[in-house]
Amino acid sequence: MTALGFLYPGNSAEDEYPRMEQMLGSDVRLQVVHTDIGEDAHRVDALLEMGSAERLAAGVEELRLAGAEAVVWACTSGSFVFGWEGAHDQVRKLATTAGLPASSTSFAFVHAVREVGAVRVAVAATYPQDVAGHFEAFLKDAGAEVVSARGSGIVTAAEVGTWGREEVFALARDGDHPDAQALLLPDTALHTAAHVRDLEAELGKPVLTANQVTVWEGLRLARRRVNAPDLGTLFTKEPVVQVRG
Repeated sequence: MTALGFLYPGNSAEDEYPRMEQMLGSDVRLQVVHTDIGEDAHRVDALLEMGSAERLAAGVEELRLAGAEAVVWACTSGSFVFGWEGAHDQVRKLATTAGLPASSTSFAFVHAVREVGAVRVAVAATYPQDVAGHFEAFLKDAGAEVVSARGSGIVTAAEVGTWGREEVFALARDGDHPDAQALLLPDTALHTAAHVRDLEAELGKPVLTANQVTVWEGLRLARRRVNAPDLGTLFTKEPVVQVRG
């Protein structure tokens, strides 16, 4: 049994985790602990407070007692707004507090993009455009070429959590770009687990979504690989071999 811990902000799409646990179809347990989000707003000052070390630390003990082997801060915007170095510092503090390997959804996207072999990516975000721009900058710092980054102007996670299949597909279609080798949907408040395979079939490329990459990152930290075709290319692709000259 592999037990993975996730610190999830508030209540929007946390039901993705029991769904994905079933989709993994193996001896993997996904333990979710909710963190206090303070103000529900996709606004930089609110997101910095949401991702503060104190708020994350409050949920760590419960995950540790549950036997988690790794912990992931299951929030994209509450990590990338700290910038590349700040986000590294955030997960270092989380790892120290937890005494466990740690990461965040923002770094999960970076590692997942590399895993599927993509260099050029498009971002279809629910956030306001300025917040989406912070994610674009984060990806560029990671070495990705962002050919398009589209925001949708949604301020609260609560609203994003009400979106269904029709809204998710519209977001993906509007945010895709013909030059992108992968499409990224970076909001853990968005329900996507049931749609990844269909999105990839329609767009003809890997689709990486926030809760999907978050779970994959937890498995990566625990050194587990699980084949789960319903969760898309990321969960079926063999690791990309980096050739060094």
